[in-house]
Amino acid sequence: MHKFAHMADAHLGAHREPTMQKLELQTFGSAMKKCVELGVDFVLICGDLFHVGIPDLGVVNSALKSMMEVQKQGVPIYAIYGSHDYTPNGTSVIDILNTAGVLTNVFRPSFDGDALRLGLTVDEKTGAKIVGISARKIGLESRYFDALDREALEREVGFKIFAFHSGLTELKPDYLSEMETIESSALPKGFDYYAGGHIHERGEFRLPGLGRIVYPGPLFTGYGRDLEATAKGEKRGFYVVEFDERVTGTTFVPMETFQGVFRGYDLTGKNAAEARALISDDVKGVDVSGKLVVIKASGELAGGKVSEVGLAAIRAGLAERGALHVYLNRNSLKSRESAGPIFSGEEPATIERKLFEGEASRISAADERLRGRAGVATGMELLRLWRQPPKLGETKKDYNARMVKEGTKALE
Repeated sequence: MHKFAHMADAHLGAHREPTMQKLELQTFGSAMKKCVELGVDFVLICGDLFHVGIPDLGVVNSALKSMMEVQKQGVPIYAIYGSHDYTPNGTSVIDILNTAGVLTNVFRPSFDGDALRLGLTVDEKTGAKIVGISARKIGLESRYFDALDREALEREVGFKIFAFHSGLTELKPDYLSEMETIESSALPKGFDYYAGGHIHERGEFRLPGLGRIVYPGPLFTGYGRDLEATAKGEKRGFYVVEFDERVTGTTFVPMETFQGVFRGYDLTGKNAAEARALISDDVKGVDVSGKLVVIKASGELAGGKVSEVGLAAIRAGLAERGALHVYLNRNSLKSRESAGPIFSGEEPATIERKLFEGEASRISAADERLRGRAGVATGMELLRLWRQPPKLGETKKDYNARMVKEGTKALE
């Protein structure tokens, strides 16, 4: 009997707030130690190990120490790119860690004409055959799947794992209805385990012709929706998969990092002063010491501006009472006094996409890549690129030049 750990979406470096960043790295380190304690034969990371392709070196250094401790115990780490690990110049920290021998990138593509062939990585100890497709910039990994020589992979015998970092259309959660996904028919059939990443929601599934499909969800917690779910009690962690010739069992291993408090308020019909009083009075009796606190305000104010509700002051008060971290979600809160279009949604990315969709409908450019859905994808990709911070020691001039170069490359 053998076993391996399956994790994804650690998003190391996602948090700027020092306390959360420290917890984020501690959680990853604890997960690595847990893998050794549980006696796994190898670890498989299905994308978005880091939050950006060229992350802060302090974050990399901390993660590197944790992974090397696992490696010293004779436990290899296999990985694929996630959408956040991708960089426009084609080289990310995942490649550097692969070159250094800290992990093995199992995405080994080659082309035979138009057909994409994937090289197999065979784990020496267990004989498991691992193959995977890494993510690319928004939506483009679907081109890999379109060109994939599935028959060659399906002919392989033995215990097989297929790693991917994409949503499947048939399994797409409602809140991700606008996200680019692939059809399950794009996956090669006959694999024993399909190790997913990218979807920040844990789940085990079965689809016709395919083996066990598993999404472990984020290892820690990253986006606003993640924070909200964690505050409500959703567990974060990774899977341990037992196997011989076939999968014999899966166990979810939760990472107990912190407790959470969630408070949701529908402020429809209240003015700003009433909304402020309602929230302030409600949180007074809540034990927030050492806890993640998420406040979600929604609805349409009958009077006053959203800024007059005083959510920032409420957050400061909770911090003074010892809250570990306070996250405010006011994306769905609006005022009758607000001017211009209002775009609401659960995630910033959803709001951004809606803004781009509104603009794309007015674009009359000759190039079809700037219109409609293609234009939205282009806008989202440029936004992602230009969120990259300057590199250590990079001058403003060099940074601007690099952004222009990467933006130009994205526009082909």
